[in-house]
Amino acid sequence: MNDFQLERDAFGRLVLTDAEGVHHAGVVPVRAFPLTAPDHGISLVGPDGRELVWIDQIADLPAPMRELLDQDLRARDFAPKLLKLHKVSSFGVPSTWSVSTDRGETSFVLKAEEDIRRLERGALLIASAHGLQFRIPDVKALDRHSRKLLERFL
Repeated sequence: MNDFQLERDAFGRLVLTDAEGVHHAGVVPVRAFPLTAPDHGISLVGPDGRELVWIDQIADLPAPMRELLDQDLRARDFAPKLLKLHKVSSFGVPSTWSVSTDRGETSFVLKAEEDIRRLERGALLIASAHGLQFRIPDVKALDRHSRKLLERFL
């Protein structure tokens, strides 16, 4: 049983009404484990950065609340899938990468080799200098040229 309600205000912000009836405008959903368990462990955080509500499983929420959270979480967790590396400006960092993603062609700056994180099952998460994250679900699925360029940074 949920002891809170969620709705969107006229400004598009999430508003949480807690068990005492207090309204908290501008709450932000944050996944505890965005890569390994995206639907488990979600914190609703107020504008001051303090946790207001902990949600064990998003599936336990009523459908309208799930939809509101899904909208915000999708926008927050935006991470285009990197499909192909065309070229890199240098094999040192910082370097500019020209790539194809599931969202189209783009380029980004890799500022440090530590910005490439290895994940489970051969996946990678690459953070650009501007904070945008690109994901590679399986390095082995990339074409030979892309893997060769990527190996220089791993």
